[in-house]
Amino acid sequence: MPEATICAVATPSGRGGIGVIRVSGPQTAEIARAVAGPLPPAREAAWRRFRGAEGETLDEGLILWFPGPGSFTGEDVAELQGHGGPIVMDRLLQRLLGLGARLAEPGEFSQRAFLNGRMDLTRAEAIADLIEAGSEAAARAAVRSLRGEFARTVDQLVERLTGLRVHLEAGIDFAEEPLDGLALDDVTHRITALEGDLAETRRRAAQGQQLQEGLTVVIAGRPNAGKSSLLNALAGRDAAIVTELAGTTRDVLDAHLHIDGMPLRVLDTAGLREGGDVVEQEGVRRARQAMAAADRILLVVEDAAGGDADDQSGVASIERELPPGIPMTRVINKIDLTQRPAGLAGEAVAVSALTGAGMDTLRDHLRGRLDVSDSEAVFIARRRHLQSLDQAGAALAEAHAAAADELGEELVAESLRQAQQHLGEITGTVTTEDLLGRIFSTFCIGK
Repeated sequence: MPEATICAVATPSGRGGIGVIRVSGPQTAEIARAVAGPLPPAREAAWRRFRGAEGETLDEGLILWFPGPGSFTGEDVAELQGHGGPIVMDRLLQRLLGLGARLAEPGEFSQRAFLNGRMDLTRAEAIADLIEAGSEAAARAAVRSLRGEFARTVDQLVERLTGLRVHLEAGIDFAEEPLDGLALDDVTHRITALEGDLAETRRRAAQGQQLQEGLTVVIAGRPNAGKSSLLNALAGRDAAIVTELAGTTRDVLDAHLHIDGMPLRVLDTAGLREGGDVVEQEGVRRARQAMAAADRILLVVEDAAGGDADDQSGVASIERELPPGIPMTRVINKIDLTQRPAGLAGEAVAVSALTGAGMDTLRDHLRGRLDVSDSEAVFIARRRHLQSLDQAGAALAEAHAAAADELGEELVAESLRQAQQHLGEITGTVTTEDLLGRIFSTFCIGK
């Protein structure tokens, strides 16, 4: 049974000079003729009046016709380009629905392009990432993925894995035959080379993921250290409530910022201390949970000048309790009260969230933590890509160990098969319906 014909407004909501409606599916030609008359030559724009059910003019503009399979979705596609008023677009959309089309689901045009072999998953996702790019570097990386650089890199790894598996499994299946198999030391050597190239691919993908999503930074510290004031200073607005009362922040506050175009997600958390009421204890639990998932922790402490020994021992106690493996930056706050010079202070950054002193240095510090120094060589990536690369790396490590310990070709081949499967999930050669649903549900309606 053929797919339904879908339609959607492909331009942003609101008023504009131009509004575009996209139609795709088996009834596209019939519907387009009913609205706009004769179809123009393929890939050529033609002026038309767009007619309603009674022959009245709904709008006038351009129509473009893209017969399948040489279209974005691989199906017959038409684009109606009219005036960008919401009422005009809605009337025209209602007309298309009345002719048998249905509203497209989020990302359904791109999903059909993938299912019809017009692009792999990385290129489909790169479309959404290009639209959402928050910096020029992120946009350039998305274009590289859209052109297929990420997919080609993954496919080359898969091809090498396949060649290695062929030799191993042929030796297993035809153990009685004099085949030209590979010695296990040769297998180990080739797996080592694959591991190195996979690690480099993972590094480039991680840089692209940082370009797109930025760092997740958690502001932590004792109550009344100035954490919420620091969030407001970084955001340039009153993102958090600030009072002189300790424990004002009870939950995790989430702010999305940009530093010179680089995205940054900053979480303000409840003050870390023992005791307190049930609500405060829950806030501390959530703070620790946020820190464990962060890319970096900003530990805010009050300036030591004039502070007592209990304050300093308390800070040291908090540092010892921070999640292991999460990078930390100590931020010395309230230097306006002590006259400490702003800026770098050894391994820390001295600031006044109240006056703004030292905040440019802190921003420079955070910008430097974004590992995008080689941004022209990266491709845009998502967390699911990194997870699949990590799983493929773990499977390769198992294959390496099995080959090195001479545990048998069967165990080596099975680990290589798992590595290949994880890589196939990136481009969509190995996929599930649930995975597709989660990916394309993040797209806008008209893509």
